Amino acid sequence: MRLRASAAVCVAALALCVANLPANAQTKATPPSKQTTTEQVSRITIEVSGGEAETPVENASIYIKYIEERKVKKDKLLEMNVKTNKDGTAHVPDAPLGRVLVQVVADGWKTYGRWYDVTDVRQTIKIHLDKPPKWY
Repeated sequence: MRLRASAAVCVAALALCVANLPANAQTKATPPSKQTTTEQVSRITIEVSGGEAETPVENASIYIKYIEERKVKKDKLLEMNVKTNKDGTAHVPDAPLGRVLVQVVADGWKTYGRWYDVTDVRQTIKIHLDKPPKWY
C-alpha cells in the first residue's frame, strides 16, 4: 500500500513538472548580455596634442586606471591601455563613470597624468603635451 502511495505522489509531481514546462518555454528570458547593470559605462574620447602649434600626437600610449569598488572584498584596481591614431585621438569604449586616472606617454614628449571625473556617457578629454626640458 505504501509503495502505491509513493508511486502516485511521484507520478503527480512528474505531471506537474511536465505541465509547467511549456509555460516556461514560451516566456522570453533576457540574455545575460542584455541585462541592465547598476554600473554605468561611458565612451571617452581623448584628444592628445602637443607643442606650440597644437599638432596631434600620433601613437601615444594612454593608460586609464580606475578603482572598482566592492562591498565584501578589497577594492580592485583596473587598467586599460589604448593608443592614439594619426589624428591624435583615442577612444575608450567601456570606461566606467566616476573618477579615472589618465596617463599619456609619448616619445619625445613630457609624460602627462591627471585624475578626471567622468560624468557624461560620451565625454571628450583634451590633453596638451609639452616638450621635455633639455639636459645639458
